[in-house]
This record gives sequence, C-alpha cells and structure tokens, in this order.
Amino acid sequence: MLQQTRVAVVAARYRRFLRRFPDIKRLARAPLSAVLAEWSGLGYYRRARYLHQAARELYNRRSHLPNSAAELRMLPGIGRYTAAAIASIAFNQPIAVVDGNVERVLRRLLASSKPDSWGVAQYLLEPRRPGDFNQALMELGATVCLPGRPQCHLCPLADFCERKLRSRGMKERPKRVARNRRQLAYQVFFRRGRVYLVERSAALSLMPGMWELPPRDLELAPQGADFSLRHSITNTDYQVIVSIGKGLALPKLIGGRWHTPAQLKNVPITGLTRKILKRAGILRNQ
Repeated sequence: MLQQTRVAVVAARYRRFLRRFPDIKRLARAPLSAVLAEWSGLGYYRRARYLHQAARELYNRRSHLPNSAAELRMLPGIGRYTAAAIASIAFNQPIAVVDGNVERVLRRLLASSKPDSWGVAQYLLEPRRPGDFNQALMELGATVCLPGRPQCHLCPLADFCERKLRSRGMKERPKRVARNRRQLAYQVFFRRGRVYLVERSAALSLMPGMWELPPRDLELAPQGADFSLRHSITNTDYQVIVSIGKGLALPKLIGGRWHTPAQLKNVPITGLTRKILKRAGILRNQ
C-alpha cells in the first residue's frame, strides 16, 4: 500500500485490510471483487490484483511466503525493490534496498549523478541488521536528504558526504513534472435508497472491472450541474462536474446496476466515485 500512497491515507486502511484478510488463506479464498472493494480509493489497483494472485499461487501450492529475494521475485507483482524490502525487513536477509530516496542519498553521498546504487547500497549494508539499515536509509532520504532542500545540518552522514563538502549545502532545484488537465462529467442517480453504477470494461487498462457513476457528455454537463470537484491521478488533474439525476433520464447502459450504500462496502468502486458519493451525502464513514 505504501508504494504509491501516503502514510496518512494508508494507516487506517492497512489495519482494516488485515482485519478482513488476516492471512494468505483468507486472502486467497476471497473473491477479487472483495479485495478490490477493500482497496478502493488507494489507486493503482494492479497492486491489489497482484497481491490477490500471489496469495492464490501460494495457497494452491500449500506454501508459505518465501524468505529469499530470489524466490519472492517469482511471485506476481513483486519486483527487485519489493523483494529486497520483504526479505531484509521481514526475514533479516542481508540484501540492500534501493528506492528513490535511497538513490538520492547515495547520489549525493558520492557526488555522482549515476552511481551503481544497488552495488553501493549492498557494499554499505550492515549485514547483522539489514532491515533496520534499509529502513534507516530510506527514512533519511524521506525526511532529511530532501529533493529540493536537503537538511545537511541534521544529517548523520554530513561529514562523509562528498556533495556537501563540494557544494557547501547548495540548494538543488527539484524537477517539475508536467501535469495534464482534463475535464470529466458524471451523473448521480439515487432513488429509493440506492445508487446506480456501471462496471468498467475488463478490457480497459485503467481500473478494469471497477464500478463508477454513469459518465455524462461534457457539452451537456454544465446544464443542471450540482457541484464540481478536483481529482488527481498520477500526473493528471481533473475538474469533475457532477449532476444529480433529478429530471435526467436514466441511460440504458450495459453493466449498470443499483446498489445500496451498505452494499458498496463489498463493491470495488473507483476512488473518484467514492469521493463524489461522499460529497453528495450518499456515502458516510466509508
């Protein structure tokens, strides 16, 4: 969950996820829709699909979670970084972890724009406490060795840092990622205590099989719009126009279905749909 989502968002969702799926067996035997429903709002739903797929593979093989990075990488969705993190933190295996924060620390420490980060990290690794070492290095990059304003006066590695010795703490300009701007429009149909949602095609690359509100023609959206909100996905900022379905004809959409708010706890809805339904007062405390 923490790979692409902020800690403040993850903390409560992580505990809730573990209450529902406390072990590999429960996760493997759960339907994918239930797993996606519990993941709803965290984004990057491919992570949840891979997690479910990996649990099923282990359960079908009657196997425990592997403790080596090499075996972990054979499971769906686990790459080099995740495998090293699990192996070192959970199983005390002497293998280094390199994420964006660690790479930045090493780049500055060596005053090199392209160091062999994995090789250097492995060389520096404290083999007796690899999990603590990896987490400490990641935390150093996340809280002290910041992208634009490194806090060199707080850094325990300052006396060994080639970048600091050469530049005397010169500030760096963080790279700006170009953001796209788009408009979206949806309509909310809420009747007799139920809301109408449609299922996204399984063939779509983004959030396949998730449920969302019926989209509306952007040209007609300003007419009868009840509110708008902003929503961001990766490098795109959306202005979302929402119309409540008073006086609007219910479209005949394939895959459409009525749901009560209680049922939505077990339905994988998109994060944007959740945000809209909360703003409309239909969802509370979910």
